[in-house]
Amino acid sequence: MRVLHFFKTYYPDTTGGIEQVIFQLCQGSRTFGVESQVLTISQDPFPAQLQVADHQVIRVKENLNLASTGLSMRVFSQFKEMAAEADLVHFHFPWPLMDLVHFATGHGLPTVLSYHSDIVKQRTLLKLYGPLMKRFLKSMDRIVVASPNYLNSSEALKPFADKTVVIPYGLDQSAYPNISTEKFRHLRKSLPEKFFLFVGVLRYYKGLDSLLRALEGVDYPVVILGSGPQEQELKAQAQKLQLRNVLFLGRLDDEEKVGLLQMCYALVFPSHLRSEAFGISLLEASMHGKAMISCEIGTGTTYVNIHEETGLAVPPDSPLALREAMRRLWDNPEEAQRFGVNARTRFQELFTADRMCASIVQVYNELIESSNLTGQVKKRPL
Repeated sequence: MRVLHFFKTYYPDTTGGIEQVIFQLCQGSRTFGVESQVLTISQDPFPAQLQVADHQVIRVKENLNLASTGLSMRVFSQFKEMAAEADLVHFHFPWPLMDLVHFATGHGLPTVLSYHSDIVKQRTLLKLYGPLMKRFLKSMDRIVVASPNYLNSSEALKPFADKTVVIPYGLDQSAYPNISTEKFRHLRKSLPEKFFLFVGVLRYYKGLDSLLRALEGVDYPVVILGSGPQEQELKAQAQKLQLRNVLFLGRLDDEEKVGLLQMCYALVFPSHLRSEAFGISLLEASMHGKAMISCEIGTGTTYVNIHEETGLAVPPDSPLALREAMRRLWDNPEEAQRFGVNARTRFQELFTADRMCASIVQVYNELIESSNLTGQVKKRPL
């Protein structure tokens, strides 16, 4: 079976949570006989074709970026060419250009849509995009969402609940590198003995300004791993608040990230808007048996992190509540350890890449079998 994944960004250009999910799907579904390709756009698409692990990535030139929406003229013809060789298209939402490509190319293939997030920030543009979005969602054969929390709380998904399935994101721990002894020692020397860790791209919805305000007047060490558009603003805020124990590490490689996840006391993940639909960093913390602090925003963050079971969930954008949760974990190491053990157990039960890929391939097979029976698309050897 040949599957074409389509999203606005991908490795090696960007390394966010959706990119990680696509990577795990491409790699993990190989066990089930699925050959995957990824089509994306890039400001610098050279080389245009490259190999990421065991799957092929095709990049075309981004001509314009408007309101976080990459636009490309070349992507229409490239998509049509690649769809002609595929058995199924797996779209990753949101990206309005994707909707236009879908309708303009008339590819006629079975379709799966991973609904990663509501459109939260661009509410004005949503009024213009809304009719196209609804038509696009209606045209999908199957919609996949990562948590029952998001399905139950998304107004956009309610009309399509009958064709929406919940398949939680999953990770393959064996795909993560082992940190070398030399790198581990180097990191260990440069970090506090005990610290909270944040991992993620420094974006508006991550709630890091709230985290910095929560640290005012206290000395809990916090290590921030990641870079992004808010980086300089956050550094200036930390300096203004005279925070002495906040360390911005920028973007590090996966080996160093693994080391930080192993060393940290607990993960703090203060995302406060629905743009944070799940939180891959929470999965990574669970995989490493770490207690977590997150915000209750009606999304998958509190499907991964269960309040009082795997960590603590606090109201969004509440520095006082965040500070109290950090104080509680900091002062109660036995409780933090118990939360971490529970998180690891929950990860193994629900959030492995094998489980995710087996579920998504089952959806693929059902759709292809159905389309072959109804004669909607030409049959290809599986």
